[in-house]
Amino acid sequence: MALKVLSALDSAKTQYYHFKAIIIAGMGLFTDSYDLFCIPPIMRLIGRIYYPKFNEKLEEKHLFEVPGIIASTMIGVALMGAVIGQLIFGRLGDCVGRRQVYGVALILMVVGSIGCGFSLSTLTPLVFVSLGLFRFLLGVGIGGDYPLSATIMSEFANRRTRGAFIAGVFSMQGFGILFSSLVTMMVCSIFRVSADKLIAPFELPESEKNAPVPPESDLAWRLILMVGGIPALMTYYWRMKMPETARFTALVEKNTLQAAKDMEKVLKVSLSQIQEDVEMISTPINRVSSSNTYGFFSKEFLRRHGRDLMAASTNWFLLDIVFYSLNLFQYHAFKHHMTPKIHMNLYEDALQVAKFQAIIAASATIPGYFVTVYLIDRVGRVKIQATGFFFMAVSLFTTAKINRGNWGSNANFGFMILYGFTFFFSNFGPNTTTFIVPAELFPARFRATCHGISGAVGKVGAIIGTIGFLWASRDPRHGVDVSKALTAMGVVCVLGFFVTYFFTRETMGRSLEDNENVDELTGVWFVRFWPNKIWKKAVQQTPMN
Repeated sequence: MALKVLSALDSAKTQYYHFKAIIIAGMGLFTDSYDLFCIPPIMRLIGRIYYPKFNEKLEEKHLFEVPGIIASTMIGVALMGAVIGQLIFGRLGDCVGRRQVYGVALILMVVGSIGCGFSLSTLTPLVFVSLGLFRFLLGVGIGGDYPLSATIMSEFANRRTRGAFIAGVFSMQGFGILFSSLVTMMVCSIFRVSADKLIAPFELPESEKNAPVPPESDLAWRLILMVGGIPALMTYYWRMKMPETARFTALVEKNTLQAAKDMEKVLKVSLSQIQEDVEMISTPINRVSSSNTYGFFSKEFLRRHGRDLMAASTNWFLLDIVFYSLNLFQYHAFKHHMTPKIHMNLYEDALQVAKFQAIIAASATIPGYFVTVYLIDRVGRVKIQATGFFFMAVSLFTTAKINRGNWGSNANFGFMILYGFTFFFSNFGPNTTTFIVPAELFPARFRATCHGISGAVGKVGAIIGTIGFLWASRDPRHGVDVSKALTAMGVVCVLGFFVTYFFTRETMGRSLEDNENVDELTGVWFVRFWPNKIWKKAVQQTPMN
């Protein structure tokens, strides 16, 4: 028999606390996207400050450029930290409690963000070592926030609007990207105005070998990084005030009375509504029926949830290969419309990169999140995810067909529209649903762990996509042209479509407890759609003895 405390959660009306929880939980995702996506313009600033030579035998596109190994390391260490954070904090969330470790993940993000603005000295090697160290710490905090935020929101939400609430938490990523671009533009504009007669490199005499670098410019990129920790720090108090989720307390700790008291505080549910469960939970028969005996590394877990974990992890892996490559591709997508480096000072260079990032966030990323929030509980997770993968593939294949030059050589208006179209369907599609589905499929005692595993596999895909893109975007004689790279991304999206269609279960409109129950044919067929339908039809047509 289902506990009434859980039934009350599923049927609770949408209340003020639900929206408050979206902001509290979403601020971690906000900080995540801020710190990960402010790196492109910051790398432009750092390149100008620490690699100022320009009057050498270098192609213009390689001027003031941070070496590829350093740039990829700065991105890779944060992603590797996220892998570790998702695995560790996901498991801790199930063993210790969601609330107990929620604040720790946030503190790591704040310390990592602020620490990125400090270094032991201004010597180039020490600056990058310090930046890499704190970005790794930041990544651990970001990774830990993923499974905890998704799990907490799914366990607080009601059944009818659960998808919209989790999508609302994840949509804070879009605002984090936009905010990072706006902060970068603001800081660079202020420093540019305050700089005294700062000129572009092409205006310097030929005898000059270094582009002008104002002494205060080293402070600009540090301020941008440190601002990212402020929104997270502002929500720390409210995270600590959040009660433990009722589902963890009732199903994992087996304390239904405390779960009811916590619910009563935040969702205005009367304690009398679950009194029957408090009396019933202490009976021996209920203790046996409500306990699960199989462990995480058991054959029973594999039989019940192996397919779901495989599908969630694979979809996230495939999505992140493409999603992070697309984000790195932003500079190349707009390169045809950007002013060359030698015609700008360092602040103008970073400012224009941030400006184009803001355009994509406002016109494609955020609208994609909004559409998902509106439709996720009407259309369903599987349909939205499959549709997103499908149209991402169509857009990438079309872009590859019309663009056969070098990187950024044919970035006309149509190319930019298709690029934005791909971004829209990544967010109105798998980028959001891969965050939602793992928070709904698994039992309460494994929920954060399985979400952490799925996200960690996804971040491995992000690392592969990042390194792969940096290799592919080199000179054609060393790498591959843009058409082949975009085609490869399209193929990855096609694989995501098939994994979604054949292996991913729909979770819309069902309680979390119903979602964790196994369909009786799961042990017979591993594939989700047509084999099950054929089997069920055959069973129904078999005459009863």
